[in-house]
Amino acid sequence: MLDIPDHLNEKQKAAYRKNWLGTMSLIIQAITAIFFAAVGLFVYAIFGHSMMGWLDKGPEPIPIEEIQRRIAEKESDLDRVEGGVHLETGLIAAEGWETVRATCTACHSAKLVTQNKATRDGWKTMIVWMQETQGLWDLGDKEAEILDYLAANYAPEESSRRANLDMDAIEWYILDL
Repeated sequence: MLDIPDHLNEKQKAAYRKNWLGTMSLIIQAITAIFFAAVGLFVYAIFGHSMMGWLDKGPEPIPIEEIQRRIAEKESDLDRVEGGVHLETGLIAAEGWETVRATCTACHSAKLVTQNKATRDGWKTMIVWMQETQGLWDLGDKEAEILDYLAANYAPEESSRRANLDMDAIEWYILDL
């Protein structure tokens, strides 16, 4: 048992007990850690080689046919058009969209096209700017097809805002707090 010296006052005795308990706790934790380390080494000594072989095995390889099937499925998914929109790019699937996809997405995302609205002249100005400052090549006879597509499908709209609310049609009420 714990032998506390008699010359200590109550506060000192409490501190002595606390220190003794803390020391005993550390000793118990050290003994427990040594015990589990010894058990672990024992288990490894007996089963280690068979366990390591099992851990190193890794996942089963996927057959090449399965990989090819998955790639083909993914590619066919990306080339799908639903609701008049090409799923991979978000471009409106109308006449000329394949040319726009091939030309424009060679340098940037199709989102850069779909987020903009411009007239034919506005699109021409953007193309000239890209040629002068961004390294876009001469589009040759494809330029007219690209401009036709962009002007038809990404032209400015009447308003870029929602319509004003009809204030008379709203049924107003007062919140009771």
